[in-house]
Parts: sequence; C-alpha cells; structure tokens
Amino acid sequence: MQYQAPENDLRFLLFDVLGVDKLHELEKYADATPDLISAVIDEAGKLAAEVIQPTNQVGDREGCQYDPQTRSVTTPDAFKSAYKTFVEGGWTALDAPLEFGGQGLPHTLKFVVDEMVCSTNLSLGMYPGLTHGAISALYAHGSEELKQTYLEKLISGQWTGTMCLTEPHCGTDLGLIRTRAKPNDDGSYAIEGTKIWITGGEHDLVDNIVHLVLAKLPGAPDTTKGISLFVVPKFLPDSGERNPAFCGGLEHKMGIKGSATCVMNFEGAKGWLVGEANDGMRAMFTMMNEARLMVGMQGLGLAEMAYQESLGFARERLQSRSLSGPKNPEGPADPIIVHPDVRRMLMRQKVLNEGMRALALFTGHQLDLSVAHPDEDSREAADDLVQILTPVVKAFLTDEGFNNANTGLQVLGGSGFTTDWPLEQLVRDGRIARIYEGTNGIQAMDLVGRKLALKGGRLVRTLFGTLAGYLKDNPEAPHRDQLKEAIRTLEEATGWLAQNAPSDPEQAGAAATPYLRLMALTVIGYLWSRMAAEARTQLDNQAEGNNPALLEGKLVSARFYFEKLLPEVHWLLADIRTGKDSMMAFEDDHWFA
Repeated sequence: MQYQAPENDLRFLLFDVLGVDKLHELEKYADATPDLISAVIDEAGKLAAEVIQPTNQVGDREGCQYDPQTRSVTTPDAFKSAYKTFVEGGWTALDAPLEFGGQGLPHTLKFVVDEMVCSTNLSLGMYPGLTHGAISALYAHGSEELKQTYLEKLISGQWTGTMCLTEPHCGTDLGLIRTRAKPNDDGSYAIEGTKIWITGGEHDLVDNIVHLVLAKLPGAPDTTKGISLFVVPKFLPDSGERNPAFCGGLEHKMGIKGSATCVMNFEGAKGWLVGEANDGMRAMFTMMNEARLMVGMQGLGLAEMAYQESLGFARERLQSRSLSGPKNPEGPADPIIVHPDVRRMLMRQKVLNEGMRALALFTGHQLDLSVAHPDEDSREAADDLVQILTPVVKAFLTDEGFNNANTGLQVLGGSGFTTDWPLEQLVRDGRIARIYEGTNGIQAMDLVGRKLALKGGRLVRTLFGTLAGYLKDNPEAPHRDQLKEAIRTLEEATGWLAQNAPSDPEQAGAAATPYLRLMALTVIGYLWSRMAAEARTQLDNQAEGNNPALLEGKLVSARFYFEKLLPEVHWLLADIRTGKDSMMAFEDDHWFA
C-alpha cells in the first residue's frame, strides 16, 4: 500500500499540544511560521510517498554491489534519481546553518522529515542522515578553513559524510582503536588504519565523500583521552586528487541492504584535525548524539509503516466470525480487525507509535528551545531535557519500533512471513537500529551511569520538575492518578539507584535497561495526558475545523495506554529493586550444566 504521512497527528502534536508553531516568535526561527511548517509536512509527505517509497523494495532486492577491482560501490539503480530529487528539493539543508547555505529551520521539522523518509526507505535515508551529523560536528568544532571547505557542499547534498569509529577488534570501547595519525609537513596528517561498519563509506550517489575519522596521534594516551578527530575526504578538495581512503568490501547484512555498510582502509590518507588534539571524543559526540536521535526516528518510521500495512490488511482480510456476531453478514467471513486479539495488536501499534512520536517531537522542541530561547534559564532547562531524553529516544523508539514491526508481521499471519508483503523487510531493516550508534544497553548505561549524575543530578531534577509542574498546574488532567503513580514509581527507582549504584556499579548495570524503559513509559504517559487534555478541550469547544474522529480517537488511545501499557512500570520497578544477584550468581560451569 502507498504510505500515508501522519499529517493530522503531526499537526495536532506540533500546533495544539507542543506549541512548535510558536517557534517563529523566537528570532532564530522567525521563518518557521505555521504556514511554513504545514507546507513542510505536506511536501515531505508527498516526497516520501511518491519518490522515496517506490525505491524501497527494489532497493532491498538489488542491494549494493562492490567491485574489488576498482574498490567502488554501486547503489541500487532507483536510489540515484530519488537522492537527486531529495537534494534538489533542499531537504538536506532544512535545519542547517544559514551562513553555509542551509535554511536554518527548527530541528523539530527535521525530525518530522526523518520519520517520513525512514518509513518509506530507511536505507536511502541513511546517506543524507549521517551527513547531517558530520555537518554538525564540523560546524561546532571545525576551524574556519574546514567549515569553508566542506560545509556548503555537505549541506547542499553535493557531498555526503560518514563517521568512522569502530575497528575490527573494538566496538564501543574506543580507547582500543589502533588507527594512527602522523603529522605531515604541510599541517595535515597521514591516517593509517581500518574501520568497519561505515555507513555510506563508499557509494556512487555524490562526487565526494567526507569521512570523520577517530585516530590517535603519536605519543597520545592509549585511552579515550588520547583520541583525536580528523576530516578525511575521498577526493582532496583543492586538487581533486584521489585520497587513499578505500572501501575494502561490504558487510553482508540481514537488512538495510540498500545502505552501503563498508570496511574502510585508510592507507596514509590525508586528513586534517577537527578541534583540539586528543579531544576527538567530545567532537565526535556532537555527531553521535545527533545520530542517536536520528536512529530513534528510524525506529518510529518503520513502526508507522508497519502499522499502516497491518491495519490495511486487517480491514480487508476475511477470516472467521466476530465473537459477538457477524459484522459482515453478506460475506463469507468477517474482516480480522473485528477479533479482540488482532485489535490488541493494532491498538498497541497505534498507541505506542503516537506516544513515541510525541516523545520524539517533544525532545526536538526542547532542542530548538535550548539554542533559540532568549532566556538563559529556559535554554538550560531545555538542554537538560534533551540530554537526559536522548538515550531514551534512541533506545525506546528502536526497541518498540522493531517490536511494532514484528507485531505487524503477526497481524498478517503467514502472509507476513513471505517476501510478497513488505512486513518482513521492515522487521529485517528495523533490527539494526537497536544495535548501532551504541546498543540500547549502552544507551541505558549512559542514562544511569552518566546522565543521572550529570551536573549534580540537575538533569533528572529538571525532568521531575516538568512532570510535577504539569500535575500541579492541571488538577483535572486526564488519567492524573495513573500518571502520578507512574511518576512516583520512577522516583522510587531513581532513589534506589542513588542508594545502591555508587557502592556497586554492577547494580547500576543490572537496573539500567528496565530503568530506561520505566522513564520512557512515564514520560510518554505525561504526553498522553497532555494529548487527551487537548483533545477533550477541542471536543468541548466544538471549534470549526476540528477533526472529531482524531480527537475522539485520542481519548480512546490515552485510555488504552493508561489501562494496558503504563502498568508495566510496576514490574519494571520490581525488576530494579531485586538487583543484580540472580543474574550475576552463575559460576562458569553453571552455564553448561
């Protein structure tokens, strides 16, 4: 079926619930009027459905091809025209800085576009997606010369960018990297080493590829404190000479087959230092944190497409009769959407998708406020929320994005297990999002091991202040008691960690994943209460232009969330409180007994 962008839900969230339409009142985002935001939603939806979606299944079947003779990579045929259309429409420049050819629009709008692109072709979206992170890293940490050399072409989409971290012998533990950078006489560096899992490391969509590479300088500490960041182009911008940064082969993957995931060999390739020596991790995390939010949108995008496919199937597939009596008496059977178990799956997809979208756009809105609000305290509070919610967005949206795609496959039954239907590709494509840019377990450890204590615990205090402030200001908030109980549960879990984790880091490790999930469910509960409150207000006012079906659906969906999904917080707290003992008690010989 053709993708339908969730335009009504997006407008409801952006305009009625979150107030993103008011960003144009801030000087930095003066151009982001409600009319412009609506136009972006409309045009992005058309682009996704008409240009990007037709490339998805054919791209999966064709995949990328590696030529060992030329060490080059060919992308699926359909990708070239679609990428060109994407670039010519200015989509790569949407929220990029104005001084280098960007449009300077809010980051929240990029989140909107990211979801649509990922719904319709995750593999294709990877090429401009990681480029955006390279833009941000160079803009924040690069010298003026590097900015002038690279940013305009990256922002225009004429060039693409990568980030090169992982090596064959090390993944997350980047202190173990062996790639080396030796100073050249002209101020550049010779980069030697091998990187793996490099998205877009080599392809034929653009004229040049700009690699951001982690490497160690001579004499640097052999830890993460000795890592520097370098920009290494495929072709040298001043001369056009081919730089010896070559693809050594493609990874053989279960999904995202249209995305070129490369082994990259840097054979004395010329590179230039980004930022300060031995400060590469700080620069790379500018790119990494942005990538983590983008990957969260990948999970949401795939979940939305899976929901649309499974809903369409459930409304048409005839099988058995409703338990309460025939609903299609003129036909041989009823559509399977009448069956409670099918409805349970569809409702879980729909309600979680809309909750995850609210969480992502709430975080995007805070990101915009953190850079554009005129009040310093407001900027600081918004940044606190972005920092603490970034691992939550990445992990929860990809966990549940995959689960919802898998649920969609279950709705289709045997049909879902065949390549005749798109659900199996969505499941394959979505599985990687829980792994890359830091596995979701690492996101949980980042939340528990770093973010909770950051700035003396201020980040989590800001979050609790936001939640408590909502309850205080809205004594008649929908599902207030259930939300209050979830917040109390999150507070108890936070207190347990504060009491037990400092003296035993393994307690933090054991609690991290359930704690992240507990936080996600609670914050989404807060957002579902806000959505239900707005829906009730609009229905009561009967304002012209209201969409009663949307608003009534929000009330039912909120009820489903609080009755069927939010109660999970209680067993998550029980999981946290029982601590590490049972999972750490096995001796080596117990595993094989």
